[in-house]
Formats: sequence, structure tokens, C-alpha cells
Amino acid sequence: MIIGVPKEIKSNENRVSITPSGVKYLSQKGHKVIVQQNAGHGSSFRDSDFVSSGAKMFTSIEDIYKQSDMIVKVKEPLPEEYDLIKKNQIVFTYFHFAASEMLTSKMIDSHSISIAYETVQLANGELPLLTPMSEIAGRMSVQNGAKCLEKNMGGSGKLLSGVPGVEPASVMIIGAGVVGMNAAKLAAGLGAKVYILDIDLEKLRYIDEVMPSNVFTVYSNHDNIMKLLPDTDLLIGAVLVVGAKAPKIISKNMLSYMNPGSVIVDVSVDQGGCVETCKPTTHKDPVYLIDNVLHYCVANMPGAVSNTSTISLTNSTLPYVEQIATKGYKAALRGNDSLLKGLNIYKDHVTHRGVAETFDLPYVDPLTIL
Repeated sequence: MIIGVPKEIKSNENRVSITPSGVKYLSQKGHKVIVQQNAGHGSSFRDSDFVSSGAKMFTSIEDIYKQSDMIVKVKEPLPEEYDLIKKNQIVFTYFHFAASEMLTSKMIDSHSISIAYETVQLANGELPLLTPMSEIAGRMSVQNGAKCLEKNMGGSGKLLSGVPGVEPASVMIIGAGVVGMNAAKLAAGLGAKVYILDIDLEKLRYIDEVMPSNVFTVYSNHDNIMKLLPDTDLLIGAVLVVGAKAPKIISKNMLSYMNPGSVIVDVSVDQGGCVETCKPTTHKDPVYLIDNVLHYCVANMPGAVSNTSTISLTNSTLPYVEQIATKGYKAALRGNDSLLKGLNIYKDHVTHRGVAETFDLPYVDPLTIL
């Protein structure tokens, strides 16, 4: 199979979907990997690294799409790429369809095969291709939130950790999944007072056992959130509903209960955001102010630590890429229930229930049409 690796064109997206070692592995399996020039530069991989590993380099993104049986990306195709996608071409990437009706419509129109990293799901519920980036995004949410609290960034001027004689900042994390756990770990390590909320009591019991004494578990409901908001310096939205739009947990009206200079980091922005006032931002222009609360809503947060992110992501995606390439997408999907859950759109059919329900489209069981 010919596997194409285009250079990411999303603003400030520096990751690349395959490393040189991944190219070498796929080449040894008998596949041809074509890579757009400079695709790896943002992640500190040179074109010569890819060539020495067996890749063929192309100058234009048009050639990558034209020549490839499968496109492997990091972020969803942008409007400039829509017309490049061929009928029956496999596109394997983070799609987050529920956040964009236009993207969903364009991928249906393309009659391609859309397999989304974020909905590949193991039998135990784990999301193996979302987890690596969620780990990074969770940690970066605290890192960036702490920076935004600085006065020169528009924040309240609080140091997350505090100092002897001055109490630390208070962090509220909504959602105790991978993002929330990693955010809590880093915030607690810095010395903040951390509240982590979820509706899953088993998760809260586990967190209570493993986290340090400055992490407090709270059942997530409106009343408990409202009690915590007036003392919250940094609010981290970490809510995930697999394949579907994130529910709005924090309304615009609730911002009035937060102190001026407080910060919101909504990691759920890829799925529409769990804060009503959330809108996607970029690393170039990451923050905006609403009702005196600073919002940081960068949709590709891990792209800022591109070398670490690329290696972490491709460690997880490469076995699936190889499986699709070697077996063909139909056999690979039929033979792997986890990968099958990643199939969101098959030609002109929506094959993920969450995407179908979000946009009121007909849902088709993928096994009936493969």
C-alpha cells in the first residue's frame, strides 16, 4: 500500500504523523511511504532522516494525496485539503467530527474512508490513540493555565504553587479521565490546591487513593461546581463523550461567580468545548477575555511540544497503520473491533453513532456495509 504523509497545515501545528523509524518499519513490511518535504521539520525530523529510512519525498501536498492509497495525518483535513481527498481513499487522523458539521459533510461528499484516532476504543473502554495526546494536553493545561494567571498575561497575578506564608492557587478540574488525571498530577506536584470532579464514583475513589493530600475529589453536579467557582483561580475543562459533542458544563452566566483574572483552559475544545464561552484558538493567538475571565482554548495544545507529541502519538498509531496497510482496510476493520470503532464515515455513510446523533444524520452499522 502507498501511505502518504502530508505536512500539517493547521496554524502552528508542528507534529508529523509518522517518524523516520516508522517509515523504516513500514518499508520493511513491503509498503511504500511518501512524505511531503519539510513535514517533519517542526518535530525536529529532517527530510534526510525520512529518505534514509526509505521514504520518497514529494514537494507538493497535491502529489501526496494524488499518489496515496491511505493518508495518515495528525489533525483533521482543512478546507484547502477537501478537494484533494480521493474517492475510496483511507484517511486516518484525528477528526473530531462532532465539532464541525462542514468537515463531516465534506468527508461524506468525498466518498472516502474516515477512520478517527479519537474513537478507536479497546474493550475496556480505553482510547489508545487519544490517550497519548490527552496525557500531554492534561499536563500542558496546567502549564499554560499557570502562565495565564500571571498579571502580564491578563491573569490575577497568582503563582499556582504559592510560597511560604502565601496560600497556593485553587484549581478545579471537571472530568477525571486521562486529561483530568494528568492535569491533577501536575497541578498537585506544583503545590496547588486541586479539586477534581466527575460523575464516576469509582474513578473518584481511585483518585482519592493515589493522589496526594492536596487533591480533593468532588462529585460533579451543578451545585458543587457553583460552590467551588468563587474560589477557583484556574478551571480546566476535561470532559469527553467519545465521538460526540462535549456537554456544556459551564455556562456564560456562571463566569460572573469567578474572580476577575481567573483562567479557564478548555481541553474539550476539539469536541466543541464544555464551557459555553469556549471557541477554538491557536498557539499564535491563544487567549481572549470574557467577563474578566481569561480563556485559553487552543485546539491543538500538544502541537507546541511537537517532538514529544509526535513520538508519543506514533508509538500508538503505527501498529494500526501497519494493520490497515497489510490487511487492507476492510479485513483490518472486520478483524479488529477496536479499530472498527474508529470508522466514523464509510464513503457516504455515517458509521459512528455519536457523529450521526450530533448532526441528526442516519446511522449505519459499519459491519452491514463492509
